[in-house]
Amino acid sequence: MATKHEKILQYIESLPVGDKISVRQIAKDISVSEGTAYRAIKEAETRRLVSTIERVGTIRIEKKKKENIERLTFAEIVNIVDGQVLGGKDGLHKTLTKFVIGAMKLEDMMRYTDAGCLLIVGNRGRTHENALKEGAAVLITGGFDTAEETKKLADQLELPIISTSYDTFTVATMINRAIYDQLIKKEILLIEDIFVSMKDTAFLKSTDTVREYHLLNASTTHGGFPVVDKHHKIVGIVTSRDVIGKQDDDPIDRLMTRNPITVSMKTSVATAGHRMIWEGIDLLPVVNDQGLLQGVISRQDVLKALQMAQRQPQHGETIDDLVKNEIKMARDDEETTVEFTVTPQMTNQFGAISYGAFTTLLVEAGSSALKKFKRGESVVENMTIYHMKPVQMETSLVVKPRILDMSRKFVKMDFEVYSEAMLVGKAMMTFQLLER
Repeated sequence: MATKHEKILQYIESLPVGDKISVRQIAKDISVSEGTAYRAIKEAETRRLVSTIERVGTIRIEKKKKENIERLTFAEIVNIVDGQVLGGKDGLHKTLTKFVIGAMKLEDMMRYTDAGCLLIVGNRGRTHENALKEGAAVLITGGFDTAEETKKLADQLELPIISTSYDTFTVATMINRAIYDQLIKKEILLIEDIFVSMKDTAFLKSTDTVREYHLLNASTTHGGFPVVDKHHKIVGIVTSRDVIGKQDDDPIDRLMTRNPITVSMKTSVATAGHRMIWEGIDLLPVVNDQGLLQGVISRQDVLKALQMAQRQPQHGETIDDLVKNEIKMARDDEETTVEFTVTPQMTNQFGAISYGAFTTLLVEAGSSALKKFKRGESVVENMTIYHMKPVQMETSLVVKPRILDMSRKFVKMDFEVYSEAMLVGKAMMTFQLLER
């Protein structure tokens, strides 16, 4: 049976896109307290079902599919540029296809302005009106207002007209940055992309016995199962190690591991994989905010997902991507060396290589050296870094990773970093190996 929180979320999801939502109205419609309604609306905002805008309120927006996540709604644009909605509030839920900077004559500007786009322009009243008639929303820079007739037209056409105090260049940069961030988010695999859903998940109830475990094990060949209570809330996890030597009528709730480590739908696959390594576990239950079981994720699922992600084309580059692109491997029978050039994007405020870029360089060099001996993924457990000399931008570096000790699960490595034959840095790292 659904909880009050879930009922509110289902109710919000059923509302037409563009509808306004208030805590008081939700509390009245569902017959719940305003506190419960407020918490549910906040989660709906996290799930991108609604958007809250100052001086406008909370509106139902279209939940975007992951493949179109780089598109922004006009409601999100208002938040990005700290804007004020002058008219067309009912169209804030709509998605923009592109943005156009109005820095040309009106006739030329209209050639680039079409339905669904956002025209960024200053205090040019006639341009505002013509853009709305073409089906475009308008973003007025410099904090300027527009004519009352234009505001009425925006309301009539349900196309937002927004004012911001920022200049045109700053606004375009902010929107471009937001789209770029969305591209990066699109590439990051989340648990919701690969998890085994509830309908395909085998689980046990806290009232079951070892007998039910063996029956489920025989039918699924799985070694571990999440354990839930009568409300489907996760209460534990039980594996083959827990039931070895136990009687068939022994209750599961006495044998299971209580308060198991769990993940949510929005947890990244990489984070889940690291957690599995550090904790030495093969199965993670996937739960929602109320602790209700949504599915499971296994170590095998994580490995497959990480291997597939490495084969996908990249669109939005992070600092890690920039560092990886500059790395050049040089292998021979005796040692592995890495050649690297420091670019301006990798420097700190003093013009030297940033700590993050330097750390990424060492980790990548270590991972590459490990692949000579071990297949699969690895994760850094701890590191100690020594900076001998500052490394300026456009400096060429040579990294020499050396394996000191290797076991089935751990590798200890030493690193030396040279610039023009001068030692500029050293490091010690311990890696954990991610095995199937």
